[in-house]
Amino acid sequence: MPGPCVRRVLSAHAVVLKTWRSSGAPGLRITRGRCSAPGGEDLDPGRTLLQLCLDRHYISPGQTDAELFRRGRSCSYGPLGLELRSNLLEQWWHSVTRSRARVFGIDTLSCSEDRGTDGGGQLRMVDSENLKQILEKQELSKEQLIQEVRVFLQRSPSVRANLLQGALEQIVPSLKLVNRKLPFGLAEAGLCFQPSDGCGCPAEITQTSLVWFCSPRTSSHWLDHWTRQRLKWWRKFALSPSDFSSSDVPEEELAEAESRSVKIVYNFPWGQEPLETLCSRGASELLQTNKEARSKLQGQDGRKTVPHVVSVTGNMDRGLMAFLSNSLQQLKTEDSKQRLRQRKVLKLHPVLVPVKVALDIGRGATMEMRRVCEGLLQEFMEAKISVWPGYLDTMQISMEQLNAKYDEMGVLFTVVISENTLESGLLQVRSRDTTIKETMHISEIKNFVSRYISAADKT
Repeated sequence: MPGPCVRRVLSAHAVVLKTWRSSGAPGLRITRGRCSAPGGEDLDPGRTLLQLCLDRHYISPGQTDAELFRRGRSCSYGPLGLELRSNLLEQWWHSVTRSRARVFGIDTLSCSEDRGTDGGGQLRMVDSENLKQILEKQELSKEQLIQEVRVFLQRSPSVRANLLQGALEQIVPSLKLVNRKLPFGLAEAGLCFQPSDGCGCPAEITQTSLVWFCSPRTSSHWLDHWTRQRLKWWRKFALSPSDFSSSDVPEEELAEAESRSVKIVYNFPWGQEPLETLCSRGASELLQTNKEARSKLQGQDGRKTVPHVVSVTGNMDRGLMAFLSNSLQQLKTEDSKQRLRQRKVLKLHPVLVPVKVALDIGRGATMEMRRVCEGLLQEFMEAKISVWPGYLDTMQISMEQLNAKYDEMGVLFTVVISENTLESGLLQVRSRDTTIKETMHISEIKNFVSRYISAADKT
């Protein structure tokens, strides 16, 4: 049985889980993702967020990566940014493939040879040496040169701009897999490329896609269903759920194949940006993609029919930025000497946060305490709990500075091993969300963190 100190910690954090989405400390007002200090000073979360992501290794340093990040595109992520994106993609995958019994994952090629098309509007992978040889042919007229370049481009593989096409191409074998029974869905996540919009280099986007095949009479119902499901998913991990919302796309903005479309957007400090787009697309694109196999396209949902398509397309790079923006809190606090300081903390959801636990040591028998840390590190890793080995850092800083660093990294718990741990097995645990420091026995810490994350995942 856990001792009294352990019960106090568990009790305190049970309360934290129930109030995790609350606005935070007394005297702090948070509206639309902005933080206002008690004195009414409005802080700039956009600039602060970008600098924090650079300082704490969410994105790589450099103006190019900062600009790509700001625009919701794939950039060079640092270790914490990569882990956050991996956690986000894992949660997306589980939410889609486990939400219905008949959603299957696929993995399609990022480039393909579609020589039957003229290449208009498509990004192509081009062998620069071969193109150079064509352009250096002095004997060709202008018209002949244009024709050779056109043929060369037609034979060059195109890179995908979205994941929809791959799912449409998988429909015939997928119908056989489900014995032609509708509805069912195909899910995929991967890198897509979009035109550069004038900056010279194609934009890379980490895209997610669910393509749902259903009967024509139920397509509107399924669009509404997936809109509710996806909005609920985005809000589940949010500190301020109201910043995520959905709205119908005006008819004049719909693409040719779309009869209705809905966007899930996030209210950034600088305005709303789309995170996911849901579309009722009918059957025209499906028929066009499989025009040589139309006889094999019929599914069954009470009657034989060509499936209609409902697509759910997400931008996970912008989604990552939305959760970082939503989780950033800037608090005015007083230190031990009653000096006013600003505390920045990333209150990322426990399931998404890149680092769950930081292990550090206090003063004393350093080698012995490090061996204890190594043992705890191994326990956490075996339990698949991410750990920051702060005890390996040789630069001595104060505990106050250390806590500020871990708050900006978003670390859930800071565990400090001291000489008291060597003598009695007791260690100190600090919570990111409450800043409360509690004492706990070393044998309890792994299970405590596991239960905390599991409870947060179920709320």
